[in-house]
Amino acid sequence: MSEKEKDWPDVVGDENSNELDTQDDLHKLPENGSQERAMAEQRLVRKLDTRLLPTIFLIFILNYIDRNGVTTARLKGMQQDLHISDIQYATVIAILFVSYCPAQIPSNMILNKVSRPSLYIGCCAVLWGLTSALTGITKDFGGIIACRLFIGLPEAAFYPGAIFLLSRWYTKKELAFRSAFLYAGLLTANAFGGGTITIFFGFTSMWLLPDYVRFLPSQLRLRVSIRSNKNILQPNNTRWLSQSERRLAQARLSEDAGEADKDNSEDSQLQGLILAVKDPKVAIFAFMCISQVLGMSFVQFFPTLTETLGFNTTITLLLTAPPWIVSAVICCLNALHADKTGERFFHIMGWAWTVILGFIIAISTMSTAGRYVSLFLMSSGFVGLAMTLVWVSNAIPRPPAKRAAAIGIVNGFGNIGNIMGSYAWKASWGPEYHQSIAICLSALVASTLFALVIRQMLVRENRKLDADERAAMEGANRARVEEAARLEGITFEQAMERRKGYRYLY
Repeated sequence: MSEKEKDWPDVVGDENSNELDTQDDLHKLPENGSQERAMAEQRLVRKLDTRLLPTIFLIFILNYIDRNGVTTARLKGMQQDLHISDIQYATVIAILFVSYCPAQIPSNMILNKVSRPSLYIGCCAVLWGLTSALTGITKDFGGIIACRLFIGLPEAAFYPGAIFLLSRWYTKKELAFRSAFLYAGLLTANAFGGGTITIFFGFTSMWLLPDYVRFLPSQLRLRVSIRSNKNILQPNNTRWLSQSERRLAQARLSEDAGEADKDNSEDSQLQGLILAVKDPKVAIFAFMCISQVLGMSFVQFFPTLTETLGFNTTITLLLTAPPWIVSAVICCLNALHADKTGERFFHIMGWAWTVILGFIIAISTMSTAGRYVSLFLMSSGFVGLAMTLVWVSNAIPRPPAKRAAAIGIVNGFGNIGNIMGSYAWKASWGPEYHQSIAICLSALVASTLFALVIRQMLVRENRKLDADERAAMEGANRARVEEAARLEGITFEQAMERRKGYRYLY
């Protein structure tokens, strides 16, 4: 027993006595499947939706504006002002991802470990806001390269971190819409300009974002002073949720996967990374994401592509907005349907095929109407890309350390596609950009093939579970199932029976 444990008040009864469950009884959940339980979950989700979602939506808008502000600045003469060539401009675009890509994996591992993700993400937002503000005072190629390189480090924490944070609060059939709502911020950001308001929202997010629902060993969690009826150690630290709401949040995720959403003593961050690296699905997801992002790399040059319509700079910037606003709306509707049906492959790859149609139109005509329609079809590809990390989270749910590493790996490697894409849209290939379109079209075909492989792997896994429900029980982690049973107030055997119903979404 540690010195800290010795200082705790005595507990009536031993570790297995009913009196140790006093704290849980104070916040006993409504019976699963009852109307009272459904209403309690609705209230919890509504509270999360009104506080968590708007915060990360706004931060993501600012994140993307800060990252891609140079694309708008190019139309306003940045390239001439800084005396940089087309190759140097492509390097300005690409250099951000040199730091952004590799930093995502350790960042997500840190995010899974820290007890206050709100502070971690908030501080990162402040840092990239400061660095972005400094970009505006650069005088030469070296200065803007330095700013772009350093802005990639704090930005690496946000998108994969936000998806992981959402996965700690929403079930697998709630996650797609919430992630799409977040991604709608990215799509909206492509329509507007930015500013140093990022710093303000960085500080604000430290108060608005939730922290983790913490799981502790039972002998620590249940040490309660019966005489004073006060917690000696809180099992979680989100300040704006009640104790019963925090327990309900834990129980929902436990019920969703048949296991508690927690890391055991053997599930270190390094072990989670090792498990993710060994899982072939993670590697295939990573290659799929690289292909997707390369296929969508036109986004970094979207104002330039819009300029090929032949209008002045002001009208060009106005015409840039509608395709992204439409895509933002479709993004949310697509995810709502994906959550309702539980389907993933077609809700992701169907939109890649829409982009391919847009590319074909762009190659076939230089008419203003045809090219503008192609821009709408091309921007819709991000509707599917918005759900890629959702699918990763669904396919690799436990332990959280593995899920965090997998999300970081897939998104980190995926953004290598942005580095490649930075050099795929040469000014000398314009205004038709046939070579650029051919590169991106090929990449999207490859992403479809990778996605199809993942889908078939998950279909095969589900068939095994259908044929032999014991496989679901054999693959379970006992400690996490025990925690799920405790949260639901049922026996271990009942929890194991529930786990038989777990299936992967594909």
